Amino acid sequence: MASLASVGAALLAGATLCLSSGCSTIAYYAQSVGGHLGIVNSAKPVSEWLADPQTPEALKERLALTQRMREYAVTELKLPDNASYRRFADIKRPAAVWNVVAAPELSLALKTWCFPVVGCVGYRGYYERESAEAEAAQLRAGGLEVNVYGVPAYSTLGTLPGNWLADPLLSTFINYPEGELARLIFHELTHQVAFAAGDTVFNESFATSVERIGGTRWLATQSNEAAREEYARYNGRREDFRALTQKYRDELDALFRGPLPDAEKRLAKATLMQQMRAEHEALKTERWGGFSGYDGWFARANNASMGVLAAYNELVPDFERLYAREGGDFGRFYAEVKRLAALPMDQRRAALALAPALDTKSP
Repeated sequence: MASLASVGAALLAGATLCLSSGCSTIAYYAQSVGGHLGIVNSAKPVSEWLADPQTPEALKERLALTQRMREYAVTELKLPDNASYRRFADIKRPAAVWNVVAAPELSLALKTWCFPVVGCVGYRGYYERESAEAEAAQLRAGGLEVNVYGVPAYSTLGTLPGNWLADPLLSTFINYPEGELARLIFHELTHQVAFAAGDTVFNESFATSVERIGGTRWLATQSNEAAREEYARYNGRREDFRALTQKYRDELDALFRGPLPDAEKRLAKATLMQQMRAEHEALKTERWGGFSGYDGWFARANNASMGVLAAYNELVPDFERLYAREGGDFGRFYAEVKRLAALPMDQRRAALALAPALDTKSP
């Protein structure tokens, strides 16, 4: 789920001063820059938090754990060795950014916003929920289905100068289960390796593939049985969520692309959404003892929330095959992804799809 995996590049999508028609306003640019500065200005080096006797012991343990993960990302996953995630900020709110996504009533295609440098993306991020809700209200008034969701972390792609501007660890995710915490850090660092302007699905699927490989390895070699069991429960619920929502995404997409009149599509859509919610309730009871962690998502589910799910998973199997093709060598894998990122989108997607299917799976 997007809100659990975080949205890479949210800052640059929102903090780039637009100079052409259809781009961001100066006010939007100002809130984006001011929001990021507010976060980094509240961050302190992890070493200072660890040395401070006022820091709770539980937080010290988590911060020390993140630094082991950070070193593992460099030594084992060959991710960038820089100032990112070596500082911590308690931002005293539940999300770093609130993203707004929107889609038409009878389509899963997300509305896009276009910016210099990063191209067009299917979301718009705000550092204050009130601003996100105001944007959402305008979009709903225009006839779109809209979802606003909190994002625990984002990546500035490692492009901002100065160590103090680097992406910090945040209170929004520091207490995640160990396996999920590792995956989040690996995911956001991966955005610094390669970035294809205007291709959110490529960028997020690449980061998701690395987080899965890296997270699996971390739990297998660096963690303990209690953490592995905790993560198995967490990830099991997530995998059930993905399977269920993918099933209904496919059915909705086929419905919207089909020949039925719009009135019949609306009725069929309502039935599918009702069936999806009922299936979630049954799954929650039968497999997870009445708790799934996704009640809020299903209560608010609409075309926008269904549409955004594809970005994180659609191309992951292709990236996993590419990783296997490169012999499980991260250096070679990253070099090939960078080459693909520089291609036009149609050529990029075609080349990625040509990665041969193998009998063996990546770690």
